[in-house]
Formats: sequence, C-alpha cells, structure tokens
Amino acid sequence: MAIARAPRRLHHERIMLISLLADIHANREALTACLAHAQSVGAERTVFLGDLVGYGADPGWVVDTVAEHCSKGALCVRGNHDDAVLSEPRDTMREEARAVVSWTRDHLNPDQRAFLGALPYQAELDDMLFVHANAWAPQRWEYIQSSFDARSSMAATQCRLTFCGHMHEPQLYHMGTDWRASAFTPTPGVAIPLGTQRRWLCIPGSVGQPRDGSPAACSALFDTVSRRLTFFRIPYDTATASAKVRSAGLPANLGTRLEQGR
Repeated sequence: MAIARAPRRLHHERIMLISLLADIHANREALTACLAHAQSVGAERTVFLGDLVGYGADPGWVVDTVAEHCSKGALCVRGNHDDAVLSEPRDTMREEARAVVSWTRDHLNPDQRAFLGALPYQAELDDMLFVHANAWAPQRWEYIQSSFDARSSMAATQCRLTFCGHMHEPQLYHMGTDWRASAFTPTPGVAIPLGTQRRWLCIPGSVGQPRDGSPAACSALFDTVSRRLTFFRIPYDTATASAKVRSAGLPANLGTRLEQGR
C-alpha cells in the first residue's frame, strides 16, 4: 500500500493573482490558449491541478511546458492519469483510458516521466490546498460529485480554500459553520467573493477535456488579496487538437469529444 505523503507547504510571498489550470490531458492547443489568457489578465503564478497527460496527442510537449513553468515558480500536483503512466493503470480506469495510458507512456521520455514521478499529490500555500481529486484520500482518486462529497473534502483539511480538478465541469462549493455544504454553478467572467466565514472548494473545470457541453477550455483566477475568484471559458483551436488525436492513432471519439465538449 502506498504511503500518503504530507502536503507540500509553501509560503505566500505576496502573491496576488493565481491562475488555476486543471486536467490539461495532453491538449497543447488548449493549454497554449489558457496560458496566453492567464498572462493577459495579469496572473502572477500558475497552479496546475493534475492530469497533465491522457486522452490528448501532445503529452511530451505539455509535460515540458508545465515543467518549465514550475522552474519559474509555478506549482503542480499529480493527477490519476499522471500516476497511471508511472505504473500499471488501476482496475477502476476505463478500458479506453487504459489504452491511452499505454500510448502516453510510450510517448514520454525518461525526463518527462521523472517529472511526473516527482509531483506531490497535494500542496498547501497559506490557507489554500491544491489537490487533484479530494482532500480525504488524494491517492484514491475519488470524485467530488455532490455537496456531500465536497463537505467530506473540506472537512478533511484545515485549509479554508481547496482547489482541485478531476471533475471536468466548473463548480464551486461552500460550507458554513454548521458544516452544511452547498453547490454554486459559476458564471464565466463574473468575480465571486469568497468570504472568510465559510470554507470553499473550487473546481475550475478541464483545460483540455471539458465535459459540460461547451468545447471552450476552462480556467479560473484567484485574487489572494481581494479573495475574489473568477471562472473563465477560453476558446481554442479544437479542430487542430481533434485532428491530432486521430492522426496519433488514438480513439477517434476522443477527438470528437473535444469539438463537442462532452
């Protein structure tokens, strides 16, 4: 049984604007668009919330790009697809995903695999927790699919703000002093104040595999001073990303899904 690692704890260093990017899934075109958008809105630091690889045709480029950003101060945590390419996929992973994991493993060089292997399962920055799946068992990869799940995750950490991926649709949960959790579906481009009297769990949605019916990439921006969180949808060249999936010999429906946002 794997031993859970303690969260990597970091200091604030007067960060103001944090770009939050989750579930890139080897989609070069989507990541390029999201990084350009983050720069245009003045993001001062980027946090990658796991699943750099899987499904898409550019795993090596994505890992190299994220590694370069991390060398300049970005944070990155490990996702289940990142974990899977380092060992045998778990039985709970769908057959299609298992096939993509095998393909991805063959298209990463030793340095890229080593970067994935060095990623922590979670990291903390002041009162913020960054984790791919959830706080109660980061390495079991269980999903946050309801307010009950969100409550379990928020209750499992002392941090008042949790940012995670794994679920590919944007969502925001909050919990008051009565430990009741509620869900809130954000509107892109509208800043949401995260009051200090509540705990919050933010799922920015997927950069490279959104599944809410919109093909536009998902991201979020958090202002650590004003404590305002803004979700974004960012159009990108889905046709090219989809064509590259098919050209790589990956399942054709993975390319179709990019164009449909499903």
